[in-house]
Amino acid sequence: MNKCKNKLYEGENLKDFRELVNRYENRYANKIAFEYKDDPKATTHHEISYQEFANDIKALGTALLSLNLQDKKVALIAPNCYEWCTSYLAITTSNISIVPLDKSLPENEIKNLIHRSKVDAVIFDEKYNHVFEEIIQENPVYLKQYICIGQNNNPNFSSYHHLLENGKNLLENGNTLYNSIAINPNKVSIFLFTSGTTAISKCVGLSQSNICSDIYALSQMTDIRKEDVFLSFLPLHHTFESTCTFLYGTSCGITIAFCDGIKYVQKNLVEYQVTGLLCVPLMLEIMYKKIEKGVEEQGKTHLVKIMRKVCNFLLKIGIDIRRKVFKDILNKFGGKLRIIIAGGAPMNKEAIQGFVDLGINLLQGYGLTETSPVLAGENDKYKRAGSVGFPLPGIEIKINEPNKEGIGEIMAKGPTIMHGYIDNEEATKEVLKNGWFYTGDLGRFDKDGFLYITGRKKDVIVLKNGKNIFPEELEILINSLPYVSESIVYGKPDPKDDDLTICAKIVYNPDTMKELYTDRPEKDYHDIIWQDIKAKVNKSMPAYKYIREVIVTDEPLIKTTTQKVKRHEEIKKILGS
Repeated sequence: MNKCKNKLYEGENLKDFRELVNRYENRYANKIAFEYKDDPKATTHHEISYQEFANDIKALGTALLSLNLQDKKVALIAPNCYEWCTSYLAITTSNISIVPLDKSLPENEIKNLIHRSKVDAVIFDEKYNHVFEEIIQENPVYLKQYICIGQNNNPNFSSYHHLLENGKNLLENGNTLYNSIAINPNKVSIFLFTSGTTAISKCVGLSQSNICSDIYALSQMTDIRKEDVFLSFLPLHHTFESTCTFLYGTSCGITIAFCDGIKYVQKNLVEYQVTGLLCVPLMLEIMYKKIEKGVEEQGKTHLVKIMRKVCNFLLKIGIDIRRKVFKDILNKFGGKLRIIIAGGAPMNKEAIQGFVDLGINLLQGYGLTETSPVLAGENDKYKRAGSVGFPLPGIEIKINEPNKEGIGEIMAKGPTIMHGYIDNEEATKEVLKNGWFYTGDLGRFDKDGFLYITGRKKDVIVLKNGKNIFPEELEILINSLPYVSESIVYGKPDPKDDDLTICAKIVYNPDTMKELYTDRPEKDYHDIIWQDIKAKVNKSMPAYKYIREVIVTDEPLIKTTTQKVKRHEEIKKILGS
């Protein structure tokens, strides 16, 4: 059983989200909380102070309570924006439950989740006007309030901004209902749907206490400063971004800049002078490949390699010159980026080390929606390539029924664990047993207590001879090839011997392939990639892990909005079953 022994900071506990809002006023009132633009091409941006943010939360909360929504349930669906953050805290600090929905869901799934959750009201971006116009036609008896952020011509929709102004007027006239509301931090009030189709997605029930416990644990592990500027581009409906960037970040007094879209990430890093961000490994690996490509185009590959060695030598004796030496590279990302927090999937060790060598503190973590989300993470001092660090303070992790290599299912216990799956007692009993949460992930601890994730229990490829193959291990190697954008490894049934053939679907970057193989036609790409797989992937593996077949394409894999591959959907598509 492993507990955190390596917390670096004292941290400060929060009881509930009301205390968080009070912190905005009492500590950071005049500091900028949010920056954003109305349009990606705009040359100026808006700034919102923490005092303004707190005022808007209270006003909107007052307005929602005036609609008799106390103890009710409100859905929220919108892109990452100031209104999303204000709505989230206005709802939850008014003793109203919240159902954040994925903005990228197909329309039919949005409707299904609205019906499944039986919300009393919904706050939505104008993009979804037609969806809720259709829902009105269905006349759900439970849904009474439709609140639109932006323009609308439907008399059945209330205006978010009019509602906000109404709340301000109520407060000016002495309304005290918001302040008189008592918050029960242990009550399930955050309802989060897991990724997947509506038929199989589960609804995770979390309390404010769950999330505040995770914030407290994170504050003891990571060096987040009130002068930091974090770029928010992972979807806020997902608890990774909402807990770690939005709620934890604002508890530290950071400024959050809203990204204009994935294709504008690098541009936004520069114009907002970003110091930190949360990211998934896939995007970081793409970013690192761009860095390598830029260095190569300048003819500085050998020089950079030498300087990395020099910097690492000096670092061992306490001299850090990395950010000075690699200033030109860092300036392409604004020059201020100092910390990246990655999670969601294993990451290429070379890319990890590459960012560290530039002077960027890259921290990996591990968690699930069901755990608020972070269970384990690296900190500024204790890191080891390939691991996800240690269990967070207050969290216990153990490996269930480890094999001879120490690999088994990861189990966790602590205050961040969900209350259960809503209206799904059977699924809850499968994962919550005797106070332990069974994650479904496989992992191991090394002798020093670092945790390593080896894959999902349900994704392990089991051969007829009993050998286990973890797809992620092979995918990391494949993704390290310079032209590979992403990949998926799977087992294809072989009717000849009733076993599985190890296969890979590989997505290449067309521009990179054209640059690397200018004299080769596209029809040769399969053979080129196959030869690299044999020489650079298979050669480093025992024979039973050899990839025997490859599919080569430039079409992206099926992914969630957090850019995680929907493995089973993709494999089903490949195998046609």
